[in-house]
Amino acid sequence: MLDELFRVSSAKTRSISPENPTGEPGKGGMCPIEEGSARQAARELGTGWKVNPYYDVEAKTTITLADISGSGIINHIWCTPTKRWRNVILRFYWDGQENPSVECPLGDFFCMGWNEYAQFNSLAVCVNPGSAFNCYWQMPFKKHCRITLENIGDEPMRIFYQIDYTLQELPDEVAYFHAQFRRVNPLPYKEVYTIVDGIEGKGQYVGTYMAWGLNNNRWWGEGEIKFYMDDDTEYPTICGTGTEDYFCGSYDFKDPVTQARYVPFSTPYSGIQVITPDTLYKSQFRFGMYRWHIMDPIHFEKKLKVTIQALGWREGGRYLPRQDDIASVAFWYQTLPAAKFPPLPDKDYLEVI
Repeated sequence: MLDELFRVSSAKTRSISPENPTGEPGKGGMCPIEEGSARQAARELGTGWKVNPYYDVEAKTTITLADISGSGIINHIWCTPTKRWRNVILRFYWDGQENPSVECPLGDFFCMGWNEYAQFNSLAVCVNPGSAFNCYWQMPFKKHCRITLENIGDEPMRIFYQIDYTLQELPDEVAYFHAQFRRVNPLPYKEVYTIVDGIEGKGQYVGTYMAWGLNNNRWWGEGEIKFYMDDDTEYPTICGTGTEDYFCGSYDFKDPVTQARYVPFSTPYSGIQVITPDTLYKSQFRFGMYRWHIMDPIHFEKKLKVTIQALGWREGGRYLPRQDDIASVAFWYQTLPAAKFPPLPDKDYLEVI
């Protein structure tokens, strides 16, 4: 993109936040003092002085974060939420589609699946102190974009957010951004974990995030990831060599000098976060891993399914099919209409426990 910054463009830059919920030109910071979420803090200053910087979302309710008509591209989303991030569900709808193309707990969408801050840097997503979530996936739409946030929790939560986008003409062939969440806890013995299935259309797979919690001791990442593309049936076209290999690490993600600890890393295209146990309530390791196929997108013509094995080691030098707590988000672009997603699990099944 650096080689495009000097070019004159007809794109119109807009931004939606609680201070300008429609994104209209010249409409930012107009909230009347008596209606603002921060009216008490701004009471001596009045309209224009940070009167409405956030929304409070009541339990069991849904709000609209953005409702945009026209043709354009979402370029950046920033937000900072309170409460339990698994209890906040994001949904994105493109061009009037009935079913969402993105349906995901907010924390997992921003690669924070364990409801704990773990700073990292990547090209597509970054998370900064204290809990600042940023997404840079480009998300085009030709007619309309609607983004909602549902609080499925039992108590109110607060959301500060900003959605930056441009209104502009798009080429005829546009693939739409999709993200699907799944979670299995525990994974049944000898079953393979499905990251995504039922993708129908033409497009490219661009990323995987996994929140992987250990339910057994010892090494856990021998399993292969497999991409079943188009006419594949029993065997895939793409078959990886191990979990740590797919996430661009090697040899158990461990310190090559001491051989005694995991080494977190964060790069533009891949990384791993390590949530370490304590001596009282956090008994097992938990990991967040991301792998962006920005430079190596996986193209499919008709359909796609992605699975990963959960494998460790047992006595006798044999593989152990593990029964871990695994959640994931698959990210891809495809043509519309998209197949309807399977329903999300209920609040108790989603819970990080």
